[in-house]
Amino acid sequence: MPISTVKRSSRTLVILAAVSAGALVAGGTMALADSAPRTDKQITNMTTEVANIEAYYGDTKDAAGEHWPSAQSNYAIQVAGIESKAEGYLADKSKHDKGAKKAIVLDVDDTSLSTYNYELETTFVYSPASNATYIATKTMPAVFGMNTLAAKAVAEGYTVFYITGRPESQRTYTEANLTAVGFPAATSANLFMKNAANPPSYLPCGATCTTDQYKSGTRAYLESQGYRIVANFGDQYSDLSGGHADHTYKIPNPMYFIP
Repeated sequence: MPISTVKRSSRTLVILAAVSAGALVAGGTMALADSAPRTDKQITNMTTEVANIEAYYGDTKDAAGEHWPSAQSNYAIQVAGIESKAEGYLADKSKHDKGAKKAIVLDVDDTSLSTYNYELETTFVYSPASNATYIATKTMPAVFGMNTLAAKAVAEGYTVFYITGRPESQRTYTEANLTAVGFPAATSANLFMKNAANPPSYLPCGATCTTDQYKSGTRAYLESQGYRIVANFGDQYSDLSGGHADHTYKIPNPMYFIP
């Protein structure tokens, strides 16, 4: 986890650096919590942490100055191992071909599409404005192998659903990006996006849903439509918690955390 962590569900930057928590004491001063670092030596330097992330992703820089992960990186190797296990699991017809319409669910950012270049451009500091501009003007590459996994799933009779925390206003760009990098077509029927202005009736929490509530509630809705979610893929534990999937696969992402 980098020192700068983005809490994207509420679009709030969280700095996990000098003081992790505090308690108000008499006079209104702040006392360090027991878990707070006692010296600077207990804190990973931010420059070092970014360098570690770049090394893990096998950072490469093109002529335009944009950053891309390497297909030979430890990140790519780790993702490939997860995908290999998932593909074997999905191919087991004796387990999954039992009448119900079988499906898989994919998160979008850093599960299907890599935001690595955006994170480097913004030094891991998310803002809705910069992110919206990036999504509207650039094509994010597929997370290594995830487009192939999704295509294989379709060939084996699965319906692919995408559940993302991106807002409804980014639907056109998201559909185009997924299609451009080889994912099964994303449409209004299989791409679920957050709609704060008009939340769906199947989410009791409406526009106030946490990430967990929104994603698990949407999966529950898919089950109510007769689908059996055989596998659910996400880079955040909040993509995967809440049930309504036979199996979950965590895609690695050390760049940010969404509770």
